[in-house]
Amino acid sequence: MKTAIVIGSGFGGLALAIRLQSAGIQTTIVEARDKPGGRAYYWERDGHVFDGGPTVITDPDCLKALWKLSNQKLSDDVDLVPVDPFYALDWPDGVRFDYTNDDQRLFTQINKLNPDDVEGYKKFLDYSAGVFHEGYEKLGTKAFLSLGDMLKAAPSLAKYQAWRSVYSIVAQYVKEPHLRQALSFHTLLVGGNPMTCSSVYALIHKLERDGGVWFAMGGTNRLIAGMVALFERLGGTIRLGDAVTKIETAGDKVTGVTTASGWTGTADAIASNGDVVATYGLIDHPRGPKMHKKMAKKRFSPSLFVLHFGLEGTCPDVPHHMIMFGPRYKGLLKDIYNKGNLATDPSLYLHHPTKTDPSMAPEGCSTFYALAPVPHMGKADVDWDKFGAEYAEVVYDTLEERLIPDIRKRIRTQFHYTPKDFQTDLFAHLGSAFSLEPVLTQSAYFRTHNRDDKLSNLYFVGAGTHPGAGIPGVVGSAEATAELMLG
Repeated sequence: MKTAIVIGSGFGGLALAIRLQSAGIQTTIVEARDKPGGRAYYWERDGHVFDGGPTVITDPDCLKALWKLSNQKLSDDVDLVPVDPFYALDWPDGVRFDYTNDDQRLFTQINKLNPDDVEGYKKFLDYSAGVFHEGYEKLGTKAFLSLGDMLKAAPSLAKYQAWRSVYSIVAQYVKEPHLRQALSFHTLLVGGNPMTCSSVYALIHKLERDGGVWFAMGGTNRLIAGMVALFERLGGTIRLGDAVTKIETAGDKVTGVTTASGWTGTADAIASNGDVVATYGLIDHPRGPKMHKKMAKKRFSPSLFVLHFGLEGTCPDVPHHMIMFGPRYKGLLKDIYNKGNLATDPSLYLHHPTKTDPSMAPEGCSTFYALAPVPHMGKADVDWDKFGAEYAEVVYDTLEERLIPDIRKRIRTQFHYTPKDFQTDLFAHLGSAFSLEPVLTQSAYFRTHNRDDKLSNLYFVGAGTHPGAGIPGVVGSAEATAELMLG
């Protein structure tokens, strides 16, 4: 293989392109939007810099490895700084919990809620460390192309009861209700329901404790810009603002792409970082419609409603990352994942980047986004063009009541991003924000394969393939896919 085309410039697509270009494969990235980044897009409004997300950076070593391939340093392009606490967790009843990897602070807080849970938490961490080793270190960057690959991994997964949910594992070790939420919500950051998501995802705790939680000064967009700079220094090419409209084939091979502008590119291999359903819909081969139909029947992760806003004045008491739990936990999850109800009492993830980097707002101002998980468009029939502004008020109500009493008086700029925008801008099936839902029956071998089973030079990278969503997940998928392509 001498040439490759990567469709999409999200974290997975960029990480794969960097690996290919570092290995001497002339690689072209084709991106539909006017800026690189995929879901890590950004906007500049009224002097504020708004990241689309993701905004929680863990396992910086998986990113540093991309620069090491060419004996360069991530720090030459990106300024990563630690965030502490990782998250401030807040409940309507007034309970506040700062999640950190400082054991003394952590154990003191757990002891306040329930002394017995200190030992239970330690046992949970032991479990997390074990599943991290088996599920992330050993399998996170390995492709599952055959049932045999899955069977080899089965004993270790069985040892950690991978068929159980994250919440059930957490509940086995800690009893206090707030702590059960505090230790299980992380799966929502990768699109998984804590009540059904495989217990393998408990590995996130070990990942965070060892690697910390980080922020790129200037925003996640600066990390994307650093990856693009590295890729281009290596000789790679990126085409922006030109969506792929067809993937050409000859026999059982893909040969190139055609874009909206009429540009055509040929390559020895094509990898898609785009939505898996949408990608199969582009393929000029019987395999395309067949897989498009098959993939569309899968279970997809929820979507998100994201309210971006800039405020007059600073908010020194509001932490960088905050999880504002609603009054319901299990009931809210049922609404999002099962019933398709749009909650009037949402839980929110609040991102306050100017806590760490004041330059992301005009002097004396603050930049925020508040994110609410909502059902995808296949479960909730919502006209987001009409209802988006109304739901923004629901979010503001929560923030006004619990955190910033004068928030509405201080708004200087605002806009929102809905499931329809995920569908329109990112071609996301049903407006899903995380692609396939991470349940055991859609994981590893049962997830989209990193290489298509029929079209032998078509590859996949990103949230829809193994191992799944989140920055470490999609960067790991790039390593797995690159190994197949270069092998």
